[in-house]
Amino acid sequence: MWWLDYVSTYLYGLKTVALVLALIICISGLDDLFIDIVYWGRRVWRRWTVYRHHDRMEPDQLLDQDEKPLAIMVPAWQEHGVIDRMAELAASTLDYENYHIFVGTYPNDPETQSDVQKVCARFPNVHKVVGARDGPTSKADCLNNVLDAILQFEERAGIQFEGFILHDSEDVLCPMELRLFNHLVGRKDLIQLPVYPLPRPWNDFTSGHYLDEFAESHGKDILVREALVGQVPSAGVGTCFSRKAVMALLTHGCGIAFDVKSLTEDYDIGLRLKSMGMEETFVRFPMNPRGLAGRSESTSGFGHSAREASTVCVREYFPSVTRAAIRQKSRWIIGIIYQGFKTMGWSKHWGLNYFLWRDRKGVITNFAGLLATLLLLQLLGVWVYQRAVPDSYKFLSIFEDSRWLGVLLVLNLALLGNRALQRIYFVSSYYGVWQGVLSVPRLAWGNVINFFANWRALMQTLRAQDVRRIAWAKTDHDFPTLGEDHGIREPLGQILVAQSALTQEQLDEALARPVRGLRLGALLVHRGLVTPEQLAAAVAAQCRAEWERFDSRRVPADLIDAVPDAVALHYAVLPVRLEDDKLVLGCESYLDPVSLAAISRKLDRNVRYVIVPKGQVTIGLRLWYGDSEDRQVQDEFEAAARKTGLSPQAADLMWNVYVGGQLILGDILCALGRIDPAALNSVLIQRAKDHTRLGEFMVSRGLLAQAALDEALALQQELQLSMRELLRSTSLWRRVGSGPLATEA
Repeated sequence: MWWLDYVSTYLYGLKTVALVLALIICISGLDDLFIDIVYWGRRVWRRWTVYRHHDRMEPDQLLDQDEKPLAIMVPAWQEHGVIDRMAELAASTLDYENYHIFVGTYPNDPETQSDVQKVCARFPNVHKVVGARDGPTSKADCLNNVLDAILQFEERAGIQFEGFILHDSEDVLCPMELRLFNHLVGRKDLIQLPVYPLPRPWNDFTSGHYLDEFAESHGKDILVREALVGQVPSAGVGTCFSRKAVMALLTHGCGIAFDVKSLTEDYDIGLRLKSMGMEETFVRFPMNPRGLAGRSESTSGFGHSAREASTVCVREYFPSVTRAAIRQKSRWIIGIIYQGFKTMGWSKHWGLNYFLWRDRKGVITNFAGLLATLLLLQLLGVWVYQRAVPDSYKFLSIFEDSRWLGVLLVLNLALLGNRALQRIYFVSSYYGVWQGVLSVPRLAWGNVINFFANWRALMQTLRAQDVRRIAWAKTDHDFPTLGEDHGIREPLGQILVAQSALTQEQLDEALARPVRGLRLGALLVHRGLVTPEQLAAAVAAQCRAEWERFDSRRVPADLIDAVPDAVALHYAVLPVRLEDDKLVLGCESYLDPVSLAAISRKLDRNVRYVIVPKGQVTIGLRLWYGDSEDRQVQDEFEAAARKTGLSPQAADLMWNVYVGGQLILGDILCALGRIDPAALNSVLIQRAKDHTRLGEFMVSRGLLAQAALDEALALQQELQLSMRELLRSTSLWRRVGSGPLATEA
């Protein structure tokens, strides 16, 4: 029959194709085997040499180091419902204080801007950056806008960030991440943390194949790359650049740090920094180094390594929809292979060229893997036909009389077995044995995704006149559920109106007739429109906290001793009481979770805060932590009250009027627009170990002109009631006692 000749010819052609594919797969497999040998040889050698003479670094050692200022850069285009949760989780869980998050948004993306604004209202160290152009632009373009905003913030706050950290809006951060960057930045110019995808249901092979690839790549391959050539590709998340690196990028880029035409600016920047002679490192730091503690929160599987699973890393969800995965991976392929080859070519360093080849070999192996699978399916079809159909035609096997093909197939089978074992080990170490076993069937599905991603990348490149002008394709992101949405804080004035402490007409008049140097709450108390207690109730409602009456003169000495002056003065808090093992702190305004967590760490105890009436903390800090002149104020008042015969009730009322009129210099500077609250917080962190007064410190650092300080101090003296003025009025208070005039006063 005529079709037999066609089938025989086709099978002969398959033999040639099989030989070529087997050779390609063998070369790639031997390449991977070399990486395996280097990794395991290095691991054994370090275990029996380095770690026998040097102790591993303990996590507690990270806590003892001074906190350098760090900036986190997060680009956000159409991240409504994601970016606010990411920023909130980061700001409330990171075991660090001296950092700021800068979120890059676009003018034509109001929903994302609104989400970011909600977080900014609760966390003063989160900043919204609105780019110059409508989105979507490239991720690099957004990062350039964010970096520009950071440099402007540095001028306002008088600080220099030591580390610049890349993150995406879907990232879940480890609490100790910034501690680790703080330890390494300065000695290293690019620091990369491992990335471990968050697991989805077991049958989601699309998301799961990312899990497998990252576990092996970030558990082994990049470690070998760093060991052999000292170059580490940035993953685009969990990457920290030193100030030296960022300034070098700005200089070489004529003011543009990130390549706006690159689809993988993170990969590109790692190679650029290496060419400038910068130091790069990939760091795996376990928070449970001895494997003695409980299971890491990042894992849920049986059989994981307690040490490996507690590694400080970045976690995120990767696409579970096949089309989205293909789009994302095709962008990576275009950026790394096609754009990377055009812009960077090859290096003069043979070792780096080897790893560049490993980065780029996917343009061939991604096709070869699926074609080999399809070829195998065809041969299985012929085999089934010959076994299942009686009196079927017997075709000559393509392996007949082909010794080289047979040798290649046996070798490839052994290499495939090694590849599967390596994958199982590294996936199981972090995620558990079940995920490790699933990584084997996911190998085949990963080949399918990589094939179509490679095909899409090739077609886009061929259609484009310039590969550098291919449009950036955004990946949709998911984020773990975090609980209630706190929302934007309601304006203070509207809360006072709702609580019937103020009429709308009074509020409108106060807003229309501001007093220079006073913010709204202080202004209302200054004009006698609300009492300090009414203001405290409104502030508590705005902050979703409790409030209570408090007399800062009555704090027990043992509680004062429990809060060092550096903590009390820095955060403007006073101890109120102990509740079991929890210390309750009094504060006149919102205390953000970052500061609250920092206080808890510094005091080494659980803390919570309540809002107290205006002035109580201000005067309490002066009485308990100020100089001798500040501490004499109370004694002078009590002596004058006794001399004039004031009743205890009248004396207390008079003292409360004095307390409610006290003002903090930092609040006046913010009200005058000399500094914004976020920059002021950075200044206070810088001043933590300096005992000079705030104004003097800012002038000495060039953050404030002496004339501006003099103006603020003059306003403080003019607006707040002095003790001299108070003592002059004791005779009036003695006559009116606690009558209506005293109440109105």
